[in-house]
Amino acid sequence: MERTKAVSPPIRQGRGGHQGVLFAMCLSLIVVVASVSALNLALPELAVDLDASNASLTWIADGYTVALAALVLPLGALGDRIGRRKVLIAGNVLFAVAAGFAAFASTTQELIAWRVVMGIGAAMIMPGTLSTITSAFPPERKARGVAIWSGFAAAGAIIGMLVAGGLLEAWSWKSIFLVSAATAVLCALAAALLAPETKSSTPEPVDWSGTLFTALAVGTLVYGIIKGSEQGWTRPEVLASFAVSAFSLVAYAVLGLRNSHPLLDPHLFGLRGFRAGSIAILTQFMAVFGFFFVGLQFLQLILGYSPLKSAVALVPVAAVVLPASTLTPRLVQRIGLKFVMSAGLFLLAGGMFWLTRLHEDSGYTAFLVGLVLAGIGIGLTSSTGTSAIVGSLGPDRQGVASAMNDTTREVGAAVGIAVMGSVFSDQYRSGLPALTGLPGDAAEAVRHSAAGGLEVASQLGAQGAPLAQAVRDAFMSGFTSAMGVVAVILALAALLCLLRAPRHADDAAETDATDTEATGPDSDPGTGSDISPDTAPAPPPDPLTCPLPRSPPPSPQGGGTLAATARRDAPCPSPRYSAPRAAAHWSPGEWPLSC
Repeated sequence: MERTKAVSPPIRQGRGGHQGVLFAMCLSLIVVVASVSALNLALPELAVDLDASNASLTWIADGYTVALAALVLPLGALGDRIGRRKVLIAGNVLFAVAAGFAAFASTTQELIAWRVVMGIGAAMIMPGTLSTITSAFPPERKARGVAIWSGFAAAGAIIGMLVAGGLLEAWSWKSIFLVSAATAVLCALAAALLAPETKSSTPEPVDWSGTLFTALAVGTLVYGIIKGSEQGWTRPEVLASFAVSAFSLVAYAVLGLRNSHPLLDPHLFGLRGFRAGSIAILTQFMAVFGFFFVGLQFLQLILGYSPLKSAVALVPVAAVVLPASTLTPRLVQRIGLKFVMSAGLFLLAGGMFWLTRLHEDSGYTAFLVGLVLAGIGIGLTSSTGTSAIVGSLGPDRQGVASAMNDTTREVGAAVGIAVMGSVFSDQYRSGLPALTGLPGDAAEAVRHSAAGGLEVASQLGAQGAPLAQAVRDAFMSGFTSAMGVVAVILALAALLCLLRAPRHADDAAETDATDTEATGPDSDPGTGSDISPDTAPAPPPDPLTCPLPRSPPPSPQGGGTLAATARRDAPCPSPRYSAPRAAAHWSPGEWPLSC
């Protein structure tokens, strides 16, 4: 049957136009990202005020990111189903309430609990930011919108630390949470006024097993890393947590392959763009937030900077990230996606490796060289990785694409904080001398954290100078070891992307002929999902996502087969003829992902 080409429904913008949508979504994005990094400035104060150990500090930072990483995929799918703006606004409200209660926490356990609730709210917010942009922007402006979003996703961490540094100059760590709560309320209002409502025109049923096993896999992995560093890697609970994480990951993959509507189709990792983008974003954020966790303590405890001065010292990262992200689409057009992505990861690895050369007497200039290299790498990697992921899926699945992009970011952040924090803690403790001359409580404070150790040394007066020197030496041992580990991981990821990533983002894209339904303040009634499957345009062919079937499957409508020819311009069968993804008996090449 000859197919007629249909006109896609008009893209709706909201009251503020494209700029209003971009402003509202980037504002919510900054709140989410800033909450990962801003509290790192307060870690020395929290270590003393709440008597928090290195492990407790890691959980205060990671409780938020673990909840965000574990739930961002199912809540992204929920936004696809009921409306992305609705879920984003509700998430901002929950975030604001939890941040308000966190400001009055009096123990580390209370603070960790409220950070987890904030992470749940953030998981409701973050998927809607990118998927609203990709759904509301026309194709010719989408790449720039994604690039700006990517720039703020990286620079938002610096913005959050600048605000937190200013607050800590005048008030305590509690002020960070109060300002976060007020900003989340503003974000909810901005989204309600400026953003259109977008959702999938073909919502899929909830994948409860996928939700359970992805949350278990991420949560138990991070728990095992942090607990192993604190109590030993052979402890039964540590080994059990790793076993549960591995089992959950396998169970998710097995059940996802059999489920006709999985939360995240495991087959998608067969798309080279999707796979390469996920690896790039995962390792980038592992490095960035692991560095923030350890690097800010270097500025405060070794260089003696105040919280505000420490935040200002990281501004060069944002100064190079945003221009690099904006220029990335042009670079990709000139030399190709995989070369830009790999170059970004290599530059980021070079920046981390440079930081391994620092010592106690290194000044800020040596630190700055590593920052600039890392900043350029972040700008190149973030934009290309995000484009590769969202470009691999069709318009009806942008919520899942955005959620996967966010998941890789937050899993990377959570694992990066856990891994680098654990390496740092191990090397810090092993680098300390025998503390036999100190009272039990004082010795425990020194072992707990470098901030606690320097606090004990300051209370000893002149006799504390040797202890302070020993604490600083142990700190630098942990700092350089953590930077070295992440530099190796980044270099391996860069090499993998260079060898396996597609040259262009759409070389491995999934084809999807469905359209996204959008309704909003400026929308026209009745123009969201009124294109019937019979008049929908055939998806464009791609040799990777729509290979020539060896045996054409029979048409569901009867009478012949969905024939394909060897010509490159032969269209894929329409998605409405799709066989269930669970049909494992199809051989590779017979029933591709998009057909």
